[in-house]
Amino acid sequence: MKKKEILCDFLLWILFAILLGLTISFSFLPLLSVNPFQALTVMFSETFSSTYNMGNILIKTAPLILTGLAFTFTYKANLYNIGAQGQFYSGCICASAVSLALGGKLPGPIVILLAGMAAILGGAVVGFIIGFLKAKFNANEFLISMMSTYVIQYVMQLLLRTSLQESKHEYLKTDYLDKSTWLPKIIPGTSVSLGIVISLLVAVLVWYVLYKTSLGFRIRATGLNQDAARMSGISPQHQYMLAFAISGAIAGLAGLVEINGMQHMLLTGFDTQIGSYGIGIAILANAHPLAVVPASLLFGFLQVGGTALGHSTDAPASVIDLLQGFVMLFVLMSFYFRRKAELNKLKKKRIVTEEA
Repeated sequence: MKKKEILCDFLLWILFAILLGLTISFSFLPLLSVNPFQALTVMFSETFSSTYNMGNILIKTAPLILTGLAFTFTYKANLYNIGAQGQFYSGCICASAVSLALGGKLPGPIVILLAGMAAILGGAVVGFIIGFLKAKFNANEFLISMMSTYVIQYVMQLLLRTSLQESKHEYLKTDYLDKSTWLPKIIPGTSVSLGIVISLLVAVLVWYVLYKTSLGFRIRATGLNQDAARMSGISPQHQYMLAFAISGAIAGLAGLVEINGMQHMLLTGFDTQIGSYGIGIAILANAHPLAVVPASLLFGFLQVGGTALGHSTDAPASVIDLLQGFVMLFVLMSFYFRRKAELNKLKKKRIVTEEA
């Protein structure tokens, strides 16, 4: 019963923070000459006006789930994977290269499977390097993972100027992938692909690994107290490398979901904030793998709704960042005030006990 009460209390704080964040962000719209009530109506009416538009929420949500899970996984080991963006791009590069090389030569499902394995491996290699540097030299994983994103971006641009560039050599993009390598659409009348199913399955798998396996126990034990973990026979250095490799693999898989499921080609400068959104989603979900799913849905809705708002009113495209920023700000504040309220409650209970 106590666990249910704690969960309900946590959800109420989060919901209140989200509503307050949205309310405050909408209150700024009059400064942009936008009626907030009209804006709210537009967001919901446009987003839910058709199956196609609602499907766009799931399209945005699928890769966000994976980048949110990527940050969550390392966070459980008290590590900060700020470079999910680079690992995502690494997965995009590998998925594109395999799909372009084998598309039309092998059956589509086999190519998709191989592209998925390549995307996972590409992200995992980048993650492992970060984890190795952390384990071997106690390097700051925050800085290394962040800087690795720029390295991967430059590698991607180099490849798009050379071996992966489209046939006419006019634009920084690849040719379109063969249709046989596209992830199958699963909802009629929309562009929603199998990617959303893959993302949901990975969320369940990450939850199972973290909370039901010895690997997950070792990672969480390292995150809680690495000295105690070391004394119990767990090597923190091994957990660093494992956590970052698995995190990178998850972010790399998002590359397959985006390239083979939606973009169908690799181009420069796309989805530049998907990694940072993943951090926000993980924070909103309190780093719980299953809670990442509804948090990603919220971010997907805000992206689609914000885009509709920008098209239908004079609001700039940055209104999306305004909405998400205020939501994150108030969620973080809710963690602080909830913790403070719990401490005050414990303090009062202790005083009553001592007086009795």
